Amino acid sequence: MEYTMKVVLKQDVRGTGKKGDIVNVADGYARNFLIVRGLAVEASAQALNDIKNARLAQEHHAQQLREQAQETAKKLNEKTIKITAKAGQGGKLFGSITSKEIAAEIEKVFGESVDKKKISLENDIKGFGTFTAEIKLHPGVSAKIYIVVSEE
Repeated sequence: MEYTMKVVLKQDVRGTGKKGDIVNVADGYARNFLIVRGLAVEASAQALNDIKNARLAQEHHAQQLREQAQETAKKLNEKTIKITAKAGQGGKLFGSITSKEIAAEIEKVFGESVDKKKISLENDIKGFGTFTAEIKLHPGVSAKIYIVVSEE
């Protein structure tokens, strides 16, 4: 006769489940392997309540991040920043305008910190003119910004 035990996984366990899952496993496997190694706890009312509270806190945190991203998107969307650069002969820039420079200018002008990795340019900025960049602030939340490059 096989006995089973309901446990809550504290970490991902290959072949058993992911962190936070409630799974039925063999009694011996639970007591001698999972619980001893700290990979799981017995699914008591307290453990189930802790998981529920942790998920609610995680959802609340994700919601706050999304709202913050939406506020930043409202502030930045369809706005224009101006960057000046030195030019060589023929009106070409020395080097190019990078997403790092764009992120620094956004922070200077709007006071919003934007990760340079989240700025995507349609193509490299190697000359003067107006360019468009998309800033992906959060999954499903992005802002379009215009960059005007002029000579120093």
